[in-house]
Amino acid sequence: MRCVLAVDGGNSKTLALIAALDGTILSVERGACGDIYNATPSETAPDPTTAALENVELAMTTALRTAHVTREDIVASVFNMAGADWPEDVAFWHDTMTERGMGEQVIAQNDALGVLYLGAPDAVGVSIVCGTGAATGARSADGRIWHSSYWQDEWHGSTHLGQKALLAIYRSELGLEPPTTLTRRVLAHFGAASVEDVLHRFHNRQHEPSDDIGSLAPVLLDEADAGDDVALRVVREHGAGLGNIARVAIRKVGLESAAVPLVLAGGVFRHPTTVLEDAIVATLHQAAPAIRPMRSPAEPIIGVMLQALSTASVEINPPFLDRLLSNVPSILRAQQGAAIPRTG
Repeated sequence: MRCVLAVDGGNSKTLALIAALDGTILSVERGACGDIYNATPSETAPDPTTAALENVELAMTTALRTAHVTREDIVASVFNMAGADWPEDVAFWHDTMTERGMGEQVIAQNDALGVLYLGAPDAVGVSIVCGTGAATGARSADGRIWHSSYWQDEWHGSTHLGQKALLAIYRSELGLEPPTTLTRRVLAHFGAASVEDVLHRFHNRQHEPSDDIGSLAPVLLDEADAGDDVALRVVREHGAGLGNIARVAIRKVGLESAAVPLVLAGGVFRHPTTVLEDAIVATLHQAAPAIRPMRSPAEPIIGVMLQALSTASVEINPPFLDRLLSNVPSILRAQQGAAIPRTG
């Protein structure tokens, strides 16, 4: 059976998806970190690059086996990868997967770009993917692209939001910030008796710092939504930072006057509050007032699949999109998603 392969490699997980050329999803498999900078080495993979490749290969081969197809059946594949930040990173994934015969056509790119296909069939627009980390990308009608990669180190996803929540309660405890409802929520979250206990949890000789800082992001967003002044300030400042990176993306590809979508994707945007996105949009509209914000209707892997189908010369029109999205497995739907804007 002729098919396409879509791979979305992130830090928390990698997804590999096989779809028939009519858009039917044949298999989806989950693997570990696909970021060549951050994957955890093992006995069989002594460095992050090798570890990421091993994780991606396992997810891909499992997906192929589950779908009952072989790599010779793949018409096109798209590798949408966190850590594909520099030309040599993109070349690594493209060349490695071409050598392995993972499709007649192989595309490798930064993980900010695939979700643009969920904004419009021509994938013109700007995206902010905000999960554990964050990535911003843009594509123009003439094919120019830009993605934030390491330019965005100051404004990331749930991990940065969690860190900022901790800093807010530390400062409040010291009297450098007003009292905040975040304090009560964070103490309850960790089962801690005091702010000092929380501080010690993350800064002591005996134990590695906990890796669950990102789990505080929903707590921060909850309290901002409830109107806590400190939480509101933190979230709005973070949103303005993300919006400024998106302004750069728009300027880099010349979309300042274009009425194109801003696609907001990733776990952070599944939270029901709009405080973060309101700050993003307010900042972005200063430079590009016609930009249309939307929450992605599905996980980014579905956008990557659409890109692979388009690469395989499948026409991505509104009826095709409607049918495809109506059949997306619930686990790959974004609960807070919105309808796809139509173009043309």
